[in-house]
Amino acid sequence: MAATLSPSDLDQSSQSGHSVSSRSSNRSLRVAEKERRKNEAEDPFVLALKYFSDVEAGTPVIGNDELDRNLVLVEKVAYSRGLSPEAISVMLEFAMSLRMGSSPCVRVLKCLIPATVVPQEAVVRAVVWLSVGKIPISTQVLFIKWVLTVFDMIDAKDQLRSIYGFIFSFVTEENLCPFICHLLYLLTRKESVRVFRVRKLLELQSKLGRQPFLLHLLSLYKVFCPELVTLSIPSRMRSGFKNHISPWKSALIAVQKRNGLQVAPSVGLTVKEKTGSRKRKHCQLELPALSSVVNKEAQAERSSSRRVVPLVHIHSFPQLLENIHRIELPAQMGSLLGSSLALQYLDCVQEESALLRLNFWLGCALHEEFLCSDGGAVQNSEEALQFLKDLLAAQHFLQEGFSSSDTFLYKFLNIWDGSLLRPQVLGLLSNIPVVPSSQMGRLLFEPLTQIFFTSSLFFKCGLMESLNNMLLKWLTWHSVYALEDDLDISLNSHTSINITLSGFKDSVMELVHFVGRLASVGLQLEGCHSLLLSFVLDFYETVCDTFLKFGLPLVVMPPPGVFYPALLATDPASVDRLAYIMHRYKVNLTSAKSQEKLTEQAFHISRQTFREFNHYVVVMVNCLWNSKMFQPGVDVQLGEELLLRSKVPQHWCRFDLIHHPAFMNYAVDFHQRCWPDRKDMDLSSIKHSKPWSWYLEYLFTQGFDGLRDFVQSNISRQVIAGDGQGDSQPR
Repeated sequence: MAATLSPSDLDQSSQSGHSVSSRSSNRSLRVAEKERRKNEAEDPFVLALKYFSDVEAGTPVIGNDELDRNLVLVEKVAYSRGLSPEAISVMLEFAMSLRMGSSPCVRVLKCLIPATVVPQEAVVRAVVWLSVGKIPISTQVLFIKWVLTVFDMIDAKDQLRSIYGFIFSFVTEENLCPFICHLLYLLTRKESVRVFRVRKLLELQSKLGRQPFLLHLLSLYKVFCPELVTLSIPSRMRSGFKNHISPWKSALIAVQKRNGLQVAPSVGLTVKEKTGSRKRKHCQLELPALSSVVNKEAQAERSSSRRVVPLVHIHSFPQLLENIHRIELPAQMGSLLGSSLALQYLDCVQEESALLRLNFWLGCALHEEFLCSDGGAVQNSEEALQFLKDLLAAQHFLQEGFSSSDTFLYKFLNIWDGSLLRPQVLGLLSNIPVVPSSQMGRLLFEPLTQIFFTSSLFFKCGLMESLNNMLLKWLTWHSVYALEDDLDISLNSHTSINITLSGFKDSVMELVHFVGRLASVGLQLEGCHSLLLSFVLDFYETVCDTFLKFGLPLVVMPPPGVFYPALLATDPASVDRLAYIMHRYKVNLTSAKSQEKLTEQAFHISRQTFREFNHYVVVMVNCLWNSKMFQPGVDVQLGEELLLRSKVPQHWCRFDLIHHPAFMNYAVDFHQRCWPDRKDMDLSSIKHSKPWSWYLEYLFTQGFDGLRDFVQSNISRQVIAGDGQGDSQPR
């Protein structure tokens, strides 16, 4: 009889199997752990770190072969793949504690190349070692430079900010002051600004002079607490924190390329002047991702106590509105450029400290990558292209530029060849805010003139389009934000530059005259090319409506070098657009004249402007309508002998609406439609009364609305009895 098993026997058997399996698994884990520890114990690098961790104070350096051997090993690992956070902690503690004196300290600091992140606790302990007083000043400076270089890689900043006062105490050391101010700038928050600190900085300024590093730290203090900083900060300062030579820069780039990684975004709130641009170079000009200011544990505590919401946790616009006053800015300010929600926050809140930090970060990134690089940005054009596209997208989203990108552009135009990243650079140019007229020549006109006259046709067209967009933005800004009664008005909400209405008019007039000079010479150089002429007329379509469309009390006429190439152009579109522009000039001038009679505060139009307009109208009417081209008193004159030698019959009517090169095809087509049976073509027959009226209507139906408006507003059609069109006069 077969044996049977009860359920209890089955349960015991199952439990026994599980127990055996568990013991086997635990044994495997123990074996694996033992093997790992054995490998680590045999790893020379681990042994070297253990040596530096356990070495006793007072151990001699000279003749210490073990020290040399272990230090060489650490340097080899550092320069090949970088040091882990644990290795950074061990070596930094060894260097700053001076357990073996100051001689190996510099060598150790120079090989602290992080592979991933830098532990905040190690940096804090090292900063505390500065107070011991035994570390040479040159070594202290080197350490602070290292902190600034790897600032973006420190895994948190909360503990560093907690010892802000301790770090501030080192500003009195003259050699350390520039670097300490830089570090303080990166760590400063509103709660960091105190009266005694402001007084100390002002005292240092009286001693050292108006040093840029002091001014920029004071400017940040003034943003947070303007009532504490009464010092007048210059509105235009050069980059405040010098981009000092760093012994770690090239090594960091090499390690990251070798590891195939990019530096983790900084988890600090602040702007990256020197270090941000250096990190950006590591990242091949990629915008950093949004990240929180502190590590997750500290973040959880802060969020519960202060109810702050990191911007990285906001995923929709309703969420942004709900938490608008509790937003914590991202880890690295450059990440704002890549997030539409972050840009919406900047646009809504207008937080000056964030914009100031972002401008410093952006300015130094642009400066180092495009002005100070040895061609890396040019060779890495794909990354540079994407970076500038992101920057332009952010500016278009905010509907204004950044002051740092404007400052960069003023410098870059002097070394630009006109072809490198041309669309993006011209896009940045079009976003430049109003420039005082006294500075426009030096900042814009001189470099642009040199590039314009030595560049291709397509660059000339692109520059004309860019300057037209610049003028449009200036005029739009005026129509939206300008105040009445010539009050001083801020150029934008993020600068302290003020300009009066008369100053704004002077700037616009300088820009229009500059474009007129460029266009006149450019059209001569390019043989009055129709494409360039089209972009020039685009510009003057904006200029002719400055009063009615944008409310700016200013009327500027085009120069003869633009007017006559358009009038004598071979394409009908250019002539039609010129007619439209002259029509709009008349509407604006008439409206301004009427307002001048009705109101006391209307602007005064110079007689010269009216004379120029009337002269141009007379020329157009005589040319297109009255067939009186090349007559005495007209700007365009040819010698009688030359006209006779040309053997052109009736040369005075070669540019009327019938014989004009731009309209000849239309006149031939109209003649064939009216007299299909005629074998001989006599275009002069169109000048008879009825055919002439029909021909005008025919032209107007071909889409020449500008020509129609000009004829209706400027020509009084007086038909003489008989078969002539009459001699019309300007109205």
